[in-house]
Amino acid sequence: MKKNHILLLLCLLVVTSASVFVVPTMVSAAPAGAAGSANLIPSIDFQIGDGDKTPSGTATTLKILLMLTVLSVAPAILLLMTSFTRIVVVLSFVRNALATQQMPPNQVLVGLALFMTFFIMTPTFSAVNEQAVQPFMEGKLTQQQALVKASIPFKEFMAKQTRAKDLQLFLDYMKADRPKTIQDIPLTALVPAYAISELKTAFQIGFMIFIPFLVIDMVVSSVLMGMGMMMLPPVMISLPFKILLFIMVDGWYLIVKSLLTSF
Repeated sequence: MKKNHILLLLCLLVVTSASVFVVPTMVSAAPAGAAGSANLIPSIDFQIGDGDKTPSGTATTLKILLMLTVLSVAPAILLLMTSFTRIVVVLSFVRNALATQQMPPNQVLVGLALFMTFFIMTPTFSAVNEQAVQPFMEGKLTQQQALVKASIPFKEFMAKQTRAKDLQLFLDYMKADRPKTIQDIPLTALVPAYAISELKTAFQIGFMIFIPFLVIDMVVSSVLMGMGMMMLPPVMISLPFKILLFIMVDGWYLIVKSLLTSF
C-alpha cells in the first residue's frame, strides 16, 4: 500500500510540473490576434542608422552625446560641491568607532547624509533657483548666463569652507593670478580645493569621535589581561559598553548637531 501511495504522489507531481511548463509554452505560441488585449506590454524598438550627415545634424548629435555625458557625471560633481562629503565621512567614522560592522547599513548612512545635505544646502539651492533657474525658464537669461549665475551661490558656499592653503595649491598649479573676489575663483580650482578641505575637516571630527571609544577598548583590554583572559577578543566585551555610552550621551544627536554647527 505504501508503494502505491508513493507512486500516486509521483504521478501527481509529474502531471503538475508538466502543466506548469506546457501552459506558458502554449500561451507564447498562440498567435498575436488570439491574445487580443491580454498583451499589455508595449514593444520598444531601437534603431541605429546613418542619421543626418549635414554639419548641423552632426553638431546636434554631438550636443546630445555631450549632454548625456554631463548628466552622468553631474551627480558626482554636485556631491563634491555640497556638504555631502563631510557628512558621509563623519557618519562612516562613527560606525567604525563603534565597531558595529554594518550597523547602521550603508543605505541608512547615505540616506541620512543626503537629507542633511538638502537641509544645509537649502539657502544655496533657493538662491540658485531665484537667480538662475527661474529667469532662465522665463527667457530672461541665456543658458550660458544661467550657468554663470547658478555658480555664484555655490562659489560663496564653498569658499567659506575652503582653506586658503588648499585653494592656493590649485591656483599655483594652474599658474593663475590670485582672484580679487569670490566670483573670480575658477570652479576648476575651487571644487578640488573644497573637496580636500572637507576631507580634512571630516577627519578632524572623526579623530575626536574615536578618542572615547579608544579609551574603552584600552580599559577593557587591560582588565582582560589582568584577569588572564588573553584569548577572549576585547571587541566582544567592549562593544556593549560602547553602545551603552553612545546611547547615554545621545550620540546621534551630538553628531548631527556638530555637523550642522560646523557649517
